[in-house]
Amino acid sequence: MKNPKQKSYNMLQNCAFMIGRALRHCRSVLWIALGIIVCGVGSSLLELFVIPAVLKTVEQGAGPDELIRMILRFALGLIFVRSLQRYLDRNTLFGRIKVRTGLITELHLVVCRTSYPHIEDPDYLSRMEKASRCLDSNQEAGEAIWKTLTDLLTNIISFVIYMLLLAQVGPWVVVLCVALSAVSYFAGERLRSWRHRHREKEGELDHKLGYMIARSQDTKLAKDIRIFGLAPWLNELYDKYALLYQNFYEKSERHYLWADLLDLALAFLRNGAAYGLLIGMALRGELTAAEFVLYFSAVSGFAGWVTGIFSGLSTLHQNSLELSAMREFLEIPEIFRFEDGKPLPIKPGHLYELELRDVSFRYPGADHDTLSHVNLTIHPGEKLAVVGRNGAGKTTLIKLLCGLYDPTEGQVLLDGMDIRQYDRRDYYRHFSAVFQQFSLLAATMAENVAQTDDIDLPRMWDCLERAGIAEKIRSLPKQENTQLGREVYLDGVDLSGGQMQRLMLARALYKNAPVVVLDEPTAALDPIAESDLYQKYSDLTGNCTSVYISHRLASTRFCDRVVLIENGGIAEEGTHEELLEKGGRYAYLFNIQSKYYKEGAMEDE
Repeated sequence: MKNPKQKSYNMLQNCAFMIGRALRHCRSVLWIALGIIVCGVGSSLLELFVIPAVLKTVEQGAGPDELIRMILRFALGLIFVRSLQRYLDRNTLFGRIKVRTGLITELHLVVCRTSYPHIEDPDYLSRMEKASRCLDSNQEAGEAIWKTLTDLLTNIISFVIYMLLLAQVGPWVVVLCVALSAVSYFAGERLRSWRHRHREKEGELDHKLGYMIARSQDTKLAKDIRIFGLAPWLNELYDKYALLYQNFYEKSERHYLWADLLDLALAFLRNGAAYGLLIGMALRGELTAAEFVLYFSAVSGFAGWVTGIFSGLSTLHQNSLELSAMREFLEIPEIFRFEDGKPLPIKPGHLYELELRDVSFRYPGADHDTLSHVNLTIHPGEKLAVVGRNGAGKTTLIKLLCGLYDPTEGQVLLDGMDIRQYDRRDYYRHFSAVFQQFSLLAATMAENVAQTDDIDLPRMWDCLERAGIAEKIRSLPKQENTQLGREVYLDGVDLSGGQMQRLMLARALYKNAPVVVLDEPTAALDPIAESDLYQKYSDLTGNCTSVYISHRLASTRFCDRVVLIENGGIAEEGTHEELLEKGGRYAYLFNIQSKYYKEGAMEDE
């Protein structure tokens, strides 16, 4: 996928982006974050000053009543601040989830509406996966950034307050604490980042182990696992990958251990030097007992704020990289025109003409064209059959007609106009298509036919009747409200291949588009069943412009014209009878298939 160079985003830009999304989806996130910061700073200051204040009160000779009142004030203050902080921590979750789900909705809308070639592009799919990972859970960047920001700002504000406090002892104390804390953080971070530096290896192991778990739990494979006795082999593979996974984490934990030991040693050196200075000043009478305890506590806390700032900046940088991947994905330029294209309303009763004019198409990365300089006109109301061997380019031709691809060269025309100028979604509304692979959701039968929750029930039942599947639907426990499939609903039902085809026919009839396209949706059926189903499509689509693809040549003899695709172009065209009389490539392939089916019928007899 070749796109213009996209903009990269720094931490400030990504923070501003998330603040903007909070203002759009849930403003309370910002107010609660501010409250958490104030409570965090206030709690640390109350803890810092409580013991020095008690000692100072004692030094001043205050009575027990005054001492108790002062302790109660501090205690009540801490209880209030911590309770409020706890309350805010709990309640901020809902707003943060709301902001994240708003971003998930944006992401899903982009994916659902994107140009079709994107969903076949490995680069696009990889970037989509990275963007989705950013919003997968509460711990991912799309939500975790709020905790990162509140912790970082709390650490920065507290650091400034503690620095001003320790500067009264001597500036070199501040320098010593900052320097050793920085060395401790960066050296430890190098050891702790071993797992991150080997994340590709971890991802590979995680993918393999996850694949084994998913395959062993897949109910569709249950019969094969039992019949072929695959359980011991699957268990052996699982144990192998689980052991590799365990070894990886043991190495990771050893690096964490060395990082903790290094942090302990540097903390001992940093605190020992600072404590030595404070003890010397106290012995020389330069500090009161209250001041000694205050500065002594500040040294310990100061190092924590420094480490917290470095850690917060590192985490924010990582969050920013993940958010950048999401934002860049959201801003990938589209290949087709949508809202900026010309509107194309459906004309009721109008029969459309489709044309491929000197069309060539080459898949990205391929060394030759799948279709080369094809010229084909499908006349209004015509029923066209497209036949040919597997891989000849039949499906590619259909996707070009439907506007799912744009040609590498040439034009696709609708009533003589290039479809690239139109809003592509308007163009899609002109087609009722059933492809080899169709989309089914774990929803009701009615919703799968109508593809909406606003269902015209009389119309839906009429389509089911005409498709020959109404009797089956009525026999189900909840009739049209029966869930399709068992992936989500335990009382869901599965349909047979033939029943599924008829359900897809009902879907195509319900849409009632002016152009009908069938791309070998019946490949799994026998020739007679396929011919019957195609005939049903033909009878029910009336005067619509229709295109039928089949690798069985006899199944499309009801069509007005047959086009044979070979070697990237149209090898022959005409009616079924004309092509047989011609005795060319079509007749040759037809005779081979006929001989095969006749021999099969004789063997059955």
